[in-house]
Amino acid sequence: MRQTGAMLVMMGGLPGAGKSHLAQALARRVHAVIVSVDPIEDAMVRSGLPMSFQTGLAAYEVGATIAAAQLNNGLTVIADAANYLEVGRDVWRRAADRAQVPVKVIDVICSDTVLHRRRLEARRRGLSEYPEPSWDDVMKRAAETEPWPGERLVIDSTRPLVDGVDAALAFIGA
Repeated sequence: MRQTGAMLVMMGGLPGAGKSHLAQALARRVHAVIVSVDPIEDAMVRSGLPMSFQTGLAAYEVGATIAAAQLNNGLTVIADAANYLEVGRDVWRRAADRAQVPVKVIDVICSDTVLHRRRLEARRRGLSEYPEPSWDDVMKRAAETEPWPGERLVIDSTRPLVDGVDAALAFIGA
C-alpha cells in the first residue's frame, strides 16, 4: 500500500556541489529523514572492509534498506548521495518501488568552478576512513556522470540557499 505523503527525494551532484547543505535545509522544512551514503561507507571501511566500487555500491544498498523502512513508516526520505551512475540510482528507485512511493530527483550543480573547488577543498565532514575527493577526482566523476532520465529539478548552489529550498519545496509539492 502506498504510504500517503511519503516520497523519496533523490539528490544528485558532484562532491562539493552543495547537495548535503540543501538536503539538510530541505529536511528541516519537510521533517524528512536524510540517508547519506558516505558515512555508511566510512563505517564499512572502519570495520575492515577495503574501499572499492563494491563497498560504495553496498553503502547505497544499506542506505536504500534504511530508506525503505522509513518510507514504509510514512516518512519522506532524502537520499544524499552523488548518484552519478544509474546503478546507484536504481538502488534508490527499487527502495521507493518496494514502499510504493514516488521519487523526485534534485540535481545540485555549482556553476562557478572556482567556488566549487574552494568548497570541496575546505570541507571537513569528520569521516575517518572515507577520504575527501580531490578536484581531479571530481573532474573524473563529472566525465563519468550518466545522464538523468526523466524529470528532475536542477538547482545551482551559487544561488542563495533559501532560493534552492523554495524551488525544491515547489518541485516536491511540499
